Amino acid sequence: MSKTPIHTASAPQAIGTYSQAVRCGDTVYLSGQIGFDPATMQLVDGIDAQIHRVFRNLQAVAAAAGGSVNDFVKVNVYLTDLGHFAKVNEIMATYFNEPYPARAAVGVASLPRNALIEIEAVMHHPLPR
Repeated sequence: MSKTPIHTASAPQAIGTYSQAVRCGDTVYLSGQIGFDPATMQLVDGIDAQIHRVFRNLQAVAAAAGGSVNDFVKVNVYLTDLGHFAKVNEIMATYFNEPYPARAAVGVASLPRNALIEIEAVMHHPLPR
């Protein structure tokens, strides 16, 4: 099965040796997103703004792959402060419809560019036949 990279200017550009996402068959693996504004490539301020920006970035990459966040089957959330987890739940509920994806949440010591949150996802979205 071939791998197809996914790219959109509507999400932050990769700042390393990775793709924004990679499609393999009907599965799309989305790289972790932090709260970078794609227009400025700067981190937005505050946990609420970073959570919203992360979900908007994920929406953009999902759309570039032909799907939406509602096609996500698995989400991994990384937080530098697990005290923000209730806020993640609250904001996540505004972006997703039930059934929600499976999810893990992990507390980490630090994230790239001193971000407060990073989220990666796996999306199932069959290509039109």
